[in-house]
Amino acid sequence: MDSATLTHPANPPVQQLRGCLAPAKLNLFLHVTGRRADGYHLLQTAFRLLDWGDTLDFSVREDGQIRRLSDLPGVPEEEDIVIRAARLLQQSTHCSAGADITVHKVLPMGGGLGGGSSDAATTLMALNHLWRTGLSAEQLQALGLTLGADVPFFIYGRDAFAEGVGEKFQPLHLDPACYVVVSPGVGISTAEIFSSKDLTRDSVPIKIADFTASHARNDLQAVACRKYPEVAEAIDWLAQFAPARMTGSGACVYAAVDSEAQAQRIVDQCPTRWQAWKAISLAQHPMSRLGG
Repeated sequence: MDSATLTHPANPPVQQLRGCLAPAKLNLFLHVTGRRADGYHLLQTAFRLLDWGDTLDFSVREDGQIRRLSDLPGVPEEEDIVIRAARLLQQSTHCSAGADITVHKVLPMGGGLGGGSSDAATTLMALNHLWRTGLSAEQLQALGLTLGADVPFFIYGRDAFAEGVGEKFQPLHLDPACYVVVSPGVGISTAEIFSSKDLTRDSVPIKIADFTASHARNDLQAVACRKYPEVAEAIDWLAQFAPARMTGSGACVYAAVDSEAQAQRIVDQCPTRWQAWKAISLAQHPMSRLGG
């Protein structure tokens, strides 16, 4: 991530942040433990950040307008969570500045990697810094929760054991790891999976001390595999190399492997109808050091 201040002869200074990472996440397990009266599901999960994801560029505007300079097929600017995040911060802090935002999209949409939520979190953190709106991480998390349940985690910015609707965090201390992530070429709606009548919502809650590999189950996986056979096929293929499971509500699947070299060998063997990437765990979100 690079920051700069550019001065043009006839214009005021333009503050910029470029190459801001919006990292992917994995759910090392995901249990659905209940459902609130308002319809939100109660969860337990272990979130892990990856060193791979989308990147965003930001330039401050003096006229208050918020514009997306990049095209995102199928997502109108007014519906883009990045634009909604910027406007939410602007309105909540009565900020008069605006921004031009460019999203360099890498993460597959509907992949369970948190792409949109991560983009929104990076937007909130970057503009809170550029606009000098001065919100704390906790205040940004509260704003982010109104945009999506995963947004607060990315602002929290490190591996976490999460509960509630996914917004209550305890730090997890995990060894560094290397992963292979496979996208089976389908996008899955989170709402579709959570609304399925086949979804069980009664997993017994566990304590953070009980979190081990033996608890690495995703309650959403069976539902997604029934609705999208491609997910089951990708899990079966990846499982020949290492234990594999789905992340989030799908569709991407992943496996932890011993080394980057092994990960690359697996990626090179991925069927051409799918996409595969290698990724390394990320100890801390690189935007966290910006502060307010």
